[in-house]
Amino acid sequence: MAMTNVDFGPAAQRLADLIARTTDDELGRPTPCPSYTLGDLIEHVGGMAVAFAAAARKERGPAVEGNPPGDAARLGGDWRTRIPRDLAALGQAWQEPGAWEGTSRIAGMDTPAPVIGLVLADELAVHGWDVARATGQPYACGPELLDAARSFLGQVAGPDAPAGPDVAFGPPRPAPADAPMLDQVVALAGRDPGWRA
Repeated sequence: MAMTNVDFGPAAQRLADLIARTTDDELGRPTPCPSYTLGDLIEHVGGMAVAFAAAARKERGPAVEGNPPGDAARLGGDWRTRIPRDLAALGQAWQEPGAWEGTSRIAGMDTPAPVIGLVLADELAVHGWDVARATGQPYACGPELLDAARSFLGQVAGPDAPAGPDVAFGPPRPAPADAPMLDQVVALAGRDPGWRA
C-alpha cells in the first residue's frame, strides 16, 4: 500500500455531480449496496466526505471518530448542495501539503495517512459506481483512482467478509482477469458488476 498523492478532485467532482442530479423521488431506490437505499448511501457519502477531509487536515473531533451507518432520515433539506460542496472540500484537502504524510485519524483509529488515502480511493470509486448504477447515470473512473482502490481492496478483501442484506461491503466476487478495471474493483468490493436498478 505504498501509493500516495492520488488526486481525488476528479472523482469527488464526479460523485458530487451524480448526487446533485439525483431527485428526491429517487432516494428510496435500491443500490448495489444491499443494506442501503439511495438516500442512505448519499447520507453515508456526506459523512464520509467530512470525515476524510478532516483526516487529511489531521483534525481531531467527532468527524473522525466514526459515523453511524447511512440513514436517509438524516439527509436534511440542503443535501443536494451541501454534500457536493463537502466533496469538493474533500478533494482539495487531500491536495494540501502534508495530507499524505504521517499519521491521522479515521473511524476512531490512528492510521498512517497513506492508508487512509487508499481507503478513500475505494470509497470514492465504489460509491460513485453505486450511485450511478442506482440512478441509471453513466460512470467512469480514472486509472490512478482505480489502481489505488484495487491496491487497498487487494489487501483487505477476503472470502470471510460478512455477507447479506445488512452489510455495505461483502466478500469479493469473481471477475475475469480481462474485465475492465472498474468491474474488477467493484467485484473486489463485493458488488456484482452487472447490477442494474
